Amino acid sequence: MKQVVALAALLALAGFAVAGPTGLLAWSENLAALGQREAEVDRLTAERNALRNRVMLLDPEAADPDLASELVREQLGVIHEDELVITLEDE
Repeated sequence: MKQVVALAALLALAGFAVAGPTGLLAWSENLAALGQREAEVDRLTAERNALRNRVMLLDPEAADPDLASELVREQLGVIHEDELVITLEDE
């Protein structure tokens, strides 16, 4: 009788090791979720860096004139989708 109980307990532990919440099957799901989270972190980091750069360009002490002009034109509603920007190289 003791052997049957011990065997049942051993099989239950083996079942939890494979199919439990921290078992082998959950391990692969967790790895897939980790990959998705890392991709999301990379995307959010790039977005944060772009916003940080934009904030630095709008610093009141040394605002970027091109960005300031773009924002003013956008806010006033005088910017159009078909506009073409021509930049001149500094010599």
